[in-house]
Amino acid sequence: MKLPKTAILAASAAMAALTLGSPASAAPAPITGAWKTDDGKSVIQFYKCGQSMCGKISQFLVPEPAGGARDTENPDKAKRDRKLLGMRIFWNLSADGSRFEGKGYSPEDGRYFDAEVWRDGSELKVKGCVLVFCRTAKFTKA
Repeated sequence: MKLPKTAILAASAAMAALTLGSPASAAPAPITGAWKTDDGKSVIQFYKCGQSMCGKISQFLVPEPAGGARDTENPDKAKRDRKLLGMRIFWNLSADGSRFEGKGYSPEDGRYFDAEVWRDGSELKVKGCVLVFCRTAKFTKA
């Protein structure tokens, strides 16, 4: 019994699909390192923490007040005396497609937000969303 040409082609295509599997999603470009914030006030150090990535304030590029900058806008009154230098402001950033997604905190206004972080050429883009309101900042290599 001779198989029709279309049946042979279909079977070959099916075997190739099974052998190759589905294309793997691209891992995000690395974000590790020191990045200057878009307002030029500080440097955020992104680093591996457990299975995910984190980011902390590693340097201020503007003078700090006497005694150091504090977390004065934190909604938790007990945390308002914490020093900002060294504070982790991004956490649980896990690879999701071409971006890292996790949580963030803005000490400028005391807001926690859903964060997305990704490389765009030589820039690091940081998108923060609270409810439906989002803002994307562009960080540069420090």
